[in-house]
Amino acid sequence: MIVRLAREQDFPGFLDLAAQVEHWFGPMVEDPGFHSAVDKHIRQSAALVALSSESNLLGGLLFGAEPPVYHVHWLVVSEKARGKGVGAALMADATRRFVLGPGTIEVVTFGPDHPGAAASGARAFYEGLGFTPAEATDPGPEGGSRQIYRRSVR
Repeated sequence: MIVRLAREQDFPGFLDLAAQVEHWFGPMVEDPGFHSAVDKHIRQSAALVALSSESNLLGGLLFGAEPPVYHVHWLVVSEKARGKGVGAALMADATRRFVLGPGTIEVVTFGPDHPGAAASGARAFYEGLGFTPAEATDPGPEGGSRQIYRRSVR
């Protein structure tokens, strides 16, 4: 697996990933706001992709930094690659590339009562990376609950 900065030609791959999780996150593939966010992150060198040795897109991540707080804006791993270390590789590369501690990394993920919380494994994934659940935040566009997770970095 290769993790690298996303390029303009990776944009369709981000839409493919988004299509796989719209049932949890709400509409993205046709959403101009999502298109703009992906484009902006790519142009600002704040987007990463994970590729297989055959150059198939396995996952994508959009990251933001306002030191000392860093934000995982979006992280999706393709259905076929989940549970194989792709998300952890993206997070490790993002942390190495973008984070200058001390500070905290924050991510908004599913609340404990959201149907995607268990099905996606997102909460367990972030907890496995050392994130801890924090306060609830605004519901997602589909109306499901959301919660902030944080991890301190040195």
